[in-house]
Amino acid sequence: MHSDKLIFAATCDLAGLVRGKAFPATDLAKRSVTGVGYAYSNIMLSPFGPIYKTPFGTQGDLKLVPDPQTRAHIPGEHGMSNTLMLGDICHTEDGSAWECCPRAFLKRALAQLEAEYGLCLRAAFEQEFIYTGVEEGASASYTFDLYRRSGPLGADILAALEGAGIVPDSFLPEAGDRQFEVTVKPHDGLAVADQAVILREIIRGCAAKNGYRASLSPVVSVEGMGNGTHVHFSFVDRAGNPQTYDPDGFWGLSAFAASFLAGVVEHMPALTALTTPSVASYYRLRPGKWAPTWANVGFRDRGASLRICPTFSQDSREIAKQYNIEYRVADATASPYLALGCIVYAGLEGVRKKRALLQHPQGNDARLQTAGIKRLPTSLGAALDCLEKDTCAHDWFGSTFLNAYVMFKRSEIEALDGFSEKEICDRYMSVY
Repeated sequence: MHSDKLIFAATCDLAGLVRGKAFPATDLAKRSVTGVGYAYSNIMLSPFGPIYKTPFGTQGDLKLVPDPQTRAHIPGEHGMSNTLMLGDICHTEDGSAWECCPRAFLKRALAQLEAEYGLCLRAAFEQEFIYTGVEEGASASYTFDLYRRSGPLGADILAALEGAGIVPDSFLPEAGDRQFEVTVKPHDGLAVADQAVILREIIRGCAAKNGYRASLSPVVSVEGMGNGTHVHFSFVDRAGNPQTYDPDGFWGLSAFAASFLAGVVEHMPALTALTTPSVASYYRLRPGKWAPTWANVGFRDRGASLRICPTFSQDSREIAKQYNIEYRVADATASPYLALGCIVYAGLEGVRKKRALLQHPQGNDARLQTAGIKRLPTSLGAALDCLEKDTCAHDWFGSTFLNAYVMFKRSEIEALDGFSEKEICDRYMSVY
């Protein structure tokens, strides 16, 4: 049964959580202008609930304005579904975007990409998760047996995605214990991140509909495999023509794409503070977990931070359409708006400076180390150090937003001081 009386207007905030307020559905026309009330310090709500620190204090009023184009029905407990709309955090006086709004951050990055180079980002988020509705401990990676035992979950997720206007791609049992993955077809621009947020809530909602839980936490046990959020992206021009592939380019990349990746590699240690932004995220980014540990580009290498993905055609026009890059240093503790936005900003820096994409050694750590490839930070604190030292990041965010974000994340680290790695995993699993 669908609950059509209320609409939940929300942002995906600095904690990567969907938070906001519900209003009567009959008020939608009005609320699309006036929004719902939002306090400055709401953006500082931690993953665990309290506001540990805030630069904004108790003063200031903003409005969260829902975007009707993001409307989605999210399944849930007791056979009910609820209406969700994502939106922008704006000033009450003139409706302009608040500088700390995550969705506005991505909008600014995409606008620069289009204005400077006439290009649009085409992308999709893949999401891994643990489902409690199947037996724990069975060795069933990628098996039909695990898929079968998940019952109606996959069909429920795909139906909900289609209902939200999102084109599903696949549902599969993954490598970890009770782990699954959902992928969707690529889309253009801001809707990519909107769809990523909705995808997460649909996964959680469909699990709840069946009486279980889906955890998207980056690591649910220190010894186990992690849950990644992989971001596939490519570029198209204003007419929709692909601009990522060049058969004569290095690794088949166009000159623009190669410089873009060089920029992402250059800033990747700082990006991790935004794309893998929890204490537990760094338990996944360890050797032996099929997750990246170097700021590198790999040709069809799932251990690389940036992976040149395979194509499945002999026709050059089809290859150009399929050619894409996968950013693998991300998880569901990140706001998709911040994750995608910082990738775009970093890539644009590489293009503006005409950075050359060096041929990174393929294979073992020794060769990467000898070649001088940067290691990724091994903790959230180290990642935040890199972010604060990255002068370009200050331009992407502005001082108010960057300082608030760093304060927010450092207070999260402090809140977990003294906890064991297992206890920290348990805390994140209870939230994500």
